Parts: sequence; C-alpha cells; structure tokens
Amino acid sequence: MYTPGERNRLRDKLIEAARADERVTGAALTGSAALDAEDAWSDIDLAFKATAPEPVLADFTALMYGEHGARHHMDVVFERTVYRVFLLENTLQVDLSFWPEADFGATSPKFRLLFGTANEREPSPPPEARRLVDLAWLHALHARSSIHRGRGWQAEYMIGRVRDHALALACIRHDLPAGEGRGLDRLPAAILAEFETTLPRGLEDLARAFRAVTELLITETRHLDAGLAERLAPLLRALTS
Repeated sequence: MYTPGERNRLRDKLIEAARADERVTGAALTGSAALDAEDAWSDIDLAFKATAPEPVLADFTALMYGEHGARHHMDVVFERTVYRVFLLENTLQVDLSFWPEADFGATSPKFRLLFGTANEREPSPPPEARRLVDLAWLHALHARSSIHRGRGWQAEYMIGRVRDHALALACIRHDLPAGEGRGLDRLPAAILAEFETTLPRGLEDLARAFRAVTELLITETRHLDAGLAERLAPLLRALTS
C-alpha cells in the first residue's frame, strides 16, 4: 500500500517531467486533487496537453515502467484523448491523459490548470435519464427470463443492472453524479435504505429482490415522467409475477 506522501512525491516528479518536455505545452490536475478532496485512497490524475500526444504517451509510459514501479496499464479513449491507467507495484493507480492541443480543457469541475493554457470546453453531459429507464426495463426483461430458466447467476446480474440504472436515476434527481456510482453514498439515507432491500440474500431470494427493485424503478420513472411510468408500471409488475 502506498502512502499519501509517496503519491504526492510521484505526482510532483511527473509534473516536473512534463514541464521539462518541450512537447508538453500544458498540464492540469484532474480527479479529486483538483478539488482539494483527496484522501488516503485517492490516486494520481494528470492531464497533459501535447503537440504530439502519441510520442509523449510512449515516453511517459517508458518512464512509468522504468522509474516508477508500473506493473501493468490499460487505455481508455475518449474522443481523441488517450487516458493511460497504470497499476503500480504499491497498488497506486496513476491516470495520465494525453490531449491534442486543440482539445485540452475542462469538461468537468475536476480540472485545475498547472501550466499552459486551456481551451473552453462544453461540460460532459450526465447520463440521459430516459436512456437509463430504457436500459432498466430491457434488463428487467432478461431478469425475468433468467429466473424462469433457472439461470440464477445471470438473473442476479440482470437484477443488479436494473438496480444500477434506478440508482443512477435517483442520483440525477438529487443533482448528484450518476456515473460509476460516484454519487450513491450521498443519496438520502431513506432512499438508500429502500434500495438495500433490493439486494438478494442468496440465489433463492432473486424473485423477491426483483420485485423490490422493480417497484423502485417505477418510483424513479414516475419522478421523471409520470406518463411513462403509468405505461410501464403494469408491464414491469407483470414481469415479476
């Protein structure tokens, strides 16, 4: 396990390396550090503006493996930006993103410029609520068929997806981050208590959990669009009978 001091020293070294690289024309803190909200479990998140992102990415990758204890990495690509996520020997996660100069800029509040200039960017939109409802009823159909086919683990997976989408709808309703579970622990305690009842106590409890999560999905849909909830409710309840 890493310490906050080790994390901070590594971040400083990476920022120093970026400043020394003439191909890197800007850098920003992203993630919790940009909001002064780090804790002992926070990772490193840095964004680099580069005249030639691919060679810079390759050189920083070599640096991470050669000097900073990287043992594995994966890539996430958004638009033209590559987010390279490193796993270090001490279990620290280091997210380095490499942006074309024309794209470098804040798409969320978690962006604090360190040097260079940033472009004005439109904020990333939250998940679209109607889409979440549609994904939820689609997974509910598969939860029903999985239960009746005796496929317990598949049914548990599908019920979980219905729960995920309904919780995301609750987050949107309460102006909380809806992606990746980031707002869940900030939902009102009464809502979380209701959703806790949708957790199955084992594969023999799937039908009850399915009924419970379906009712909460109907409730969240009603908050979004009462007419849509009225149309879907009898169909959703029929799936659980």
